[in-house]
Amino acid sequence: MFTRVLIANRGEIAVRIARTCRALGIPAAAVFSDADRNARHVAACDAAVRIGPAPAAESYLSVGRIVDAARASGADAVHPGYGFLSEDPALAAACDDAGLTFIGPPADVIARFGSKINARRAARDAGVQVVPGGEPTDQSEAGIAAAARRTGFPLILKPSAGGGGKGMVTATSGDSLEEDIARARREAQATAGDGTLYVERRIERPRHVEVQVVADRHGSVLQLGERDCSTQRRHQKVIEESPAPGLSPGLRARLAAAAVDVARHAGYENAGTVEFLIDGAGDDAGCYFLEMNTRLQVEHPITELVTGVDLVEAQLVVAAGRPLPWSAAEVAPRGHAVECRVYAEDPAAGYLPQAGTIAGYHEPSGPGIRVDSGVGAGSDVPVHYDPLLAKLAAAGRTREQARRRAHAALGEFAVLGLQTNIGLLRRVLAHDAFVAAEVHTGFLAEHEKALIGTAPDELTLAAVAAASAVQSKRDHRTAAGGGSGADRHPPRDARDAGVWSRLAGWRLGADD
Repeated sequence: MFTRVLIANRGEIAVRIARTCRALGIPAAAVFSDADRNARHVAACDAAVRIGPAPAAESYLSVGRIVDAARASGADAVHPGYGFLSEDPALAAACDDAGLTFIGPPADVIARFGSKINARRAARDAGVQVVPGGEPTDQSEAGIAAAARRTGFPLILKPSAGGGGKGMVTATSGDSLEEDIARARREAQATAGDGTLYVERRIERPRHVEVQVVADRHGSVLQLGERDCSTQRRHQKVIEESPAPGLSPGLRARLAAAAVDVARHAGYENAGTVEFLIDGAGDDAGCYFLEMNTRLQVEHPITELVTGVDLVEAQLVVAAGRPLPWSAAEVAPRGHAVECRVYAEDPAAGYLPQAGTIAGYHEPSGPGIRVDSGVGAGSDVPVHYDPLLAKLAAAGRTREQARRRAHAALGEFAVLGLQTNIGLLRRVLAHDAFVAAEVHTGFLAEHEKALIGTAPDELTLAAVAAASAVQSKRDHRTAAGGGSGADRHPPRDARDAGVWSRLAGWRLGADD
């Protein structure tokens, strides 16, 4: 298939891609910045190439350094993962120019959907409904204001470039429209380097549902079911599940057909995701195209759990020019899966990212549990990159079984030395609205006080107690031996305790 695949990414997704390459017998090469020299993804690959200093702009976001690394490693293909350059047409084009296979869609398709304005037009051309709004060709303040008034309030001013919800500004009336436009343009320019804006009507309490598609070069476009990504903080997904609960059969079929239509009309190749906003749950619910992600999604594991498809393998197969090896019937979802993103962040401090060294780390296991991670005990979490540490996914025969398994597994997940959002995730999974599948995109904001909390949960208390017990035993033995802190032969239990015996002075981050 390929001689060697260069993985142009870091963290858990690089480890995950390397795992599939290894299973297929394809050597994988890692890239690393100075901050990641000892990172887990480097050890997970057969070779590794330094690509620069810690700042992403000088390493993971440098097209030239990625292509040079591919050449240096002897790779003939590049997998971009997600984030960084995964949706930058410049990398796909540079790979083509260098004779490398880019494991993703063609550069022109990436460019088309990289512009949200062009993506809306592509969806309309495919006969798919978009969120009511406008894409003003007149990008002056007056032109955008006119489009806003035609759309009606409340509305959202959105940047055409970028993603992740950055730069979006809600305008509730025309009174402050000038200020709202100026702010939206300023934020769009700062986050994406492009101040182009468009307007969408604000849909109250919508659900965010996306459909996974995979297309080959032989005319096959398959949809692998949908994922509900409505549990978000600041437009960033936190918990996802598949299939989306509570959709009528008619609405589910409409979503699948619309996603396939968008991909087919665009001449799409490889794995991608078509995102929608849903207003309602019945057959007549509003179903609006939002955007298309031209890459592998963070939340792809839950689709893999319910379909049995290895999406990274599918990407490699398609990139190698081979036809998709299964039919729609063979990839029909079975059961249910829930994924939780474990971040090094402090929800009580406005989701402030955390950095430092992980003092202790324990991943849960059990029936239906999958953990994708890029860290372990002793791993450094740099300030330069996204603070995602791991993804915990739980599968079950039913949604309730998957939810319960995820909640229980999070109770066994320990990350010591850094603050995390594990406690928040557990509270979300136990919340009445989530249990009843009544979550919408504003759910976390609505229940912020109750969900974030400030008191430590039983996991943190247990970790503190265990650390204190180990420290107390060590102190007691030291005192019994004459009070020297430099015992050349420490007792067996202290040596075996490893990182747990060195927790004094560390902040415990099992809960938020």
